[in-house]
Amino acid sequence: MVEISNAIRFLLNGEEIVLTEVAPDLTLLDWLRLERRLRGSKEGCAEGDCGACTVLVGKLLGDEIVYDSVTACIRFVASLHGTHVVTIEHLRGENGVLHPVQQAMVDHHGSQCGFCTPGFVMSLYGLWMRDPNPSRPAIEKALQGNLCRCTGYAPIIRAAEAMSRYGQPQGDPLWAERIAVTEAIKAMHDGRRVELGVGENQIIIPASLDDFAAIYEANPEARIVAGSTDVGLWVTKFMRRIGPVIFIGHLQELKRIAENDSEVRFYAGVTYSEALPVIAANFPQLLPLWNRFAGEQVRNMGTIGGNIANGSPIGDTPPPFIALGARLHLRRGEHRREIKLEEFFVDYGKQDRQKGEFVESVTLPLLPSGEHFATYKISKRREEDISALCGAFRIFVNDTGTVGMARIAFGGMAATPKRAKTVEAALIGKPWTLETVEAVLPAFAEDFQPISDMRASKEYRLLAAQNLLKRFFLETQGQGERLKREVA
Repeated sequence: MVEISNAIRFLLNGEEIVLTEVAPDLTLLDWLRLERRLRGSKEGCAEGDCGACTVLVGKLLGDEIVYDSVTACIRFVASLHGTHVVTIEHLRGENGVLHPVQQAMVDHHGSQCGFCTPGFVMSLYGLWMRDPNPSRPAIEKALQGNLCRCTGYAPIIRAAEAMSRYGQPQGDPLWAERIAVTEAIKAMHDGRRVELGVGENQIIIPASLDDFAAIYEANPEARIVAGSTDVGLWVTKFMRRIGPVIFIGHLQELKRIAENDSEVRFYAGVTYSEALPVIAANFPQLLPLWNRFAGEQVRNMGTIGGNIANGSPIGDTPPPFIALGARLHLRRGEHRREIKLEEFFVDYGKQDRQKGEFVESVTLPLLPSGEHFATYKISKRREEDISALCGAFRIFVNDTGTVGMARIAFGGMAATPKRAKTVEAALIGKPWTLETVEAVLPAFAEDFQPISDMRASKEYRLLAAQNLLKRFFLETQGQGERLKREVA
């Protein structure tokens, strides 16, 4: 039998927090500002976009504690069990002076109206601890999820480039506390299940993956929350009730990544940030897309399994995963089954998932030598925006110059992520030439009947999809760098 605890425990700055009553939809930002009177974290957008509420959350990854920047506005308090929350109020330098990141912001005039400044400082603090001498691209990437309405990015970037001159991470109080904090967090992961509340107010934090499988099989109507990057908006924007909730973001067994000579298997709880090194090593063609998933804070929370399981037609991972021939592993209790990822998406809002069944992992076959592969995301903003459409293209051209295999998948073009099977069939067996590509473009209208919405018209989507195939062809002919320069 699994032992039950009736308290959520985590560290807040230098204090241990024990909560025996908490609502499933209580956000960290509301709790910090209203209950704890820690008002350095601001609410700007309430949807994880602007970064004004950024804090750091330290979590166990193996035996080490790793600090990630996250947006407190869409992070639920109940998901913090066994973590260390660090707010800007905890930053301090030696002997009572400003923290190096704060002093750099002051000296380089990085704060204008000041509203967004705490969020920028916390994002830079997280970066500084990982890399005290970051490159310009690393700084820009770390700040993707922070918006400055005063348009003051240049002095903020100058401050980021200078912050190491004011001190090194080894002298930071948080660094000195790391051993004690790690031991305290390990003690909180005591092998017990956490249960609070009843009915719509019930919160369950499983003790293990097997415990989660048993709980969800017995409670299939419960909501599963991992990164909360989608469910958080249900609460802040649509005022939806989400309970009862099973929080699974802490499960180490869902953080695994298994690699061999032929494939990579990501378990469902792996975040985009955690997956990045493996993606870079095995699927470098995905890096331009991967680095455009929202901002750094959302990539630190959002999970691969969550992006698949919610079934959104504009999720960014399904199109490239489908093009790669991904296999999805589903689990219900002790029963497991495997299906092709493309078969998981049945209709809008409907997936091939039984009651009590969840996404456990996804396997991506490695790209065979000689194949071409690329993914393109079209959105109104380059950074921090949802796709209007996302296209993934994979093709093999044999020694005779004809197309031997083609897999093309799109998001945002139908009610579900979907392959362009008519286009694929029209390409196979034909010479891989611009003439062939031009000839198959009308087939897109047979595969897709996109809709018009706030992100794009149906006509734009169809034309963009056709043009992306032409772009893909030109890049396979060595014209990719020119195209990238023209787009930039």
